Amino acid sequence: MGVREAREQVAVVARRLAAEGLVLGTAGNVSQRAGDRVAVSPTGAVLAELGAGDVCVVDLDGHQLDGPLAPTSELDLHIGAINRHGCGAVVHTHAPMSTAAACVLDELPCVHYAMLALGGDVPVAPYATFGTPALAESVVDALEGRTAALMASHGAVTVGPDASAALELALLLEWAATVYLNAARAGDPRVLDQDERGAVIAAALERGYGSTKPANAGEAQ
Repeated sequence: MGVREAREQVAVVARRLAAEGLVLGTAGNVSQRAGDRVAVSPTGAVLAELGAGDVCVVDLDGHQLDGPLAPTSELDLHIGAINRHGCGAVVHTHAPMSTAAACVLDELPCVHYAMLALGGDVPVAPYATFGTPALAESVVDALEGRTAALMASHGAVTVGPDASAALELALLLEWAATVYLNAARAGDPRVLDQDERGAVIAAALERGYGSTKPANAGEAQ
């Protein structure tokens, strides 16, 4: 992916985050790696209105190379996750249910097999002031071995091979947080144990779960 395409991707994903209700106004940010460059949403921009020309370009040390506006205040988080975990993109949201879970939990338990796409249980990174190196380090640590982390009393972060994939994981995380919080109102949510998680992974591999496949010619109607 080239830099131009990366900037377009960031803008498209930012607008969809707003449309999906995962961000409000200027809250939240998106990045997409393009080789040794990173396209990232600017600080103070309304994500619902973001255009590719507004998107910043920085190097892997976070130095700005292009763009009319300064990059997001959470730039250290994006650069840290990309450099340490090798992901292609980072999405940070203030999604309502994910944020609610981050206000009351130390960890979002794996209560549904779909959460295995997030790495299972989702840790809550300790609170730190937004835009600080301490927050970036805390969240990058929490992402170890996972594609999602919650941020105490703040929001959520997901990572993926590209910004579209990270957005889909953000939607999954919001759904999982909603399921957990609703279940907790009725009782103690049951958490999948390691054997149950392993069985899901084995079944998914065996059946090609999540992928389309041609119908059996003898069974097609």
